Amino acid sequence: MSQITTAPPTTQTPEELDVVIVGAGYSGIHQLYHYRKKGYSVRVLEAESDLGGAWWWTRYPGARVDSEAPFYQLSIEEVWKDWVWTERFPCRDEVCEYYQHVERTLGIKQNIRFNSRVVSARFSDLHHQWIITTQDGFVIHSRFFVLAIGAASKSYTPPFADIANFKGICIHTASWPKELPVEGKRVAVIGTGASGVQVIQSIGPQVAHLTVFQRTPNYALAMQQRKLDKESQDKSKRLFPVMFRRCRQTPNGFSFDKYPKSLHATTPEERLLFFEDLWTDGGWRFVTNNYMDIFTDQEANDQAYAFWRSKVCERVHDPEMREKLAPTLPPYPFGSKRPSLEINYYDVFNQQNVDLIDLNKCEISKFTPSGIQTADGVDHVFDIIVLATGFHTFTGPYTALKVHAADGTDILEKWADGVYTNLGMTVHGFPNFFYMYGPQSPGSCNGPTCSEVQSDWIVGCISHALSNGFTRVEATREAEIEYRRLILELNERSLSKSSPEPTNFKGDLAQYGRLCWEVADDSYRGFVFSSQVGSRARL
Repeated sequence: MSQITTAPPTTQTPEELDVVIVGAGYSGIHQLYHYRKKGYSVRVLEAESDLGGAWWWTRYPGARVDSEAPFYQLSIEEVWKDWVWTERFPCRDEVCEYYQHVERTLGIKQNIRFNSRVVSARFSDLHHQWIITTQDGFVIHSRFFVLAIGAASKSYTPPFADIANFKGICIHTASWPKELPVEGKRVAVIGTGASGVQVIQSIGPQVAHLTVFQRTPNYALAMQQRKLDKESQDKSKRLFPVMFRRCRQTPNGFSFDKYPKSLHATTPEERLLFFEDLWTDGGWRFVTNNYMDIFTDQEANDQAYAFWRSKVCERVHDPEMREKLAPTLPPYPFGSKRPSLEINYYDVFNQQNVDLIDLNKCEISKFTPSGIQTADGVDHVFDIIVLATGFHTFTGPYTALKVHAADGTDILEKWADGVYTNLGMTVHGFPNFFYMYGPQSPGSCNGPTCSEVQSDWIVGCISHALSNGFTRVEATREAEIEYRRLILELNERSLSKSSPEPTNFKGDLAQYGRLCWEVADDSYRGFVFSSQVGSRARL
């Protein structure tokens, strides 16, 4: 069993609440809004000093949303009716301003305790409540405990043994300072995932020299960014309620759906014109609106890749650089890894001050005081090294936040031999505990839509318990086993299958939502409800 983290002693009398939520991003705010409407006592604990979740500390150059407006927002009418976006894909600062608009509209900060990093949570079998402790010793007792910390709140740095040798500035994109001038600097970017793409295209035109270290090419899609005006947005708002409902009925959480036709049922001419239309529309359309079989049929997938590659090759001048960025033979199926959206990413690699090192052919040998030495013996000198190396996704955020069952078992110990959950929101052995956008939840979809699908289900489950006098709800082991079986089956059928442990639900969001509500409509099949004084009852 894990040793339970202790916090500084405190004389504070613990609050006694119905619900405690960790995280003040979209998920946490949506939860808070609905519990307040129902009259439950609720508090949000947020590690940072303001609203925004991941966006609060996402400050790297070029950071912006890859879900377009108006989909990247809460479906709460009081909030959206007076809000106007300025760009199709909002930048980080505009998202942060949106959060302040949420506060001005709903006044949610009165229920949030900021600068409160949770270090431990333990369930009491005796009292059927969670005992939650923050880093500063603040303690709350809560009937229900909800984690709304997302899948990417713990950054990942590869185990570079000698990275401390570098005497310049070395930063992870998740820890970018408020001020870091890059103009005229020699910069390395390690990684070409979402943050890597955005940093590279942003600083490439500014730095003296940029060296990109790439392990796997990113199949980045054309963002087709544009400005938005208030008049057209105001006119469209009459359909927002319909749009938000429609988002829950589609595979990826937007209002648009896959094209209901097989690629093999088309002519080459029809196919090319359709691909061109999707590309011109931009954003996620080339993935989300494409032929229904491109993610299940390898030949169809290869044709989508070939079209994507042709678009990249049109923009990259040097043949060797083209092959690095868009190899003739695809290194992985198109769409099996989440692509990024780009504005000028590929154009940057035409600049004389930009190099790209393929780590599959020339590894990083060691870090030196002045930079990086590669396996070919070349010393690369840098002023700044940027680690765009991503996150410990899904289970990663639980390493610092110790969640313990009543017997002291840590949730990561529970998952040591494989992740078992029910519906990607609950865990057997951890009663009254729910989480959102984490292990075995949907992964490839619009974040706010997925969050609200899960949030509504959790609110419904907790409301069912409280209104019926139940003080405890727990997933059964049998339900976990059955849900894991589904996770593995969906993973095996997908071209994007991961091994050995799939981290997310590989079906589409509409399928996931139907599954969740079927469970609720069947009297919460796979859950056990009970009370402190009553007998346990399987519902």
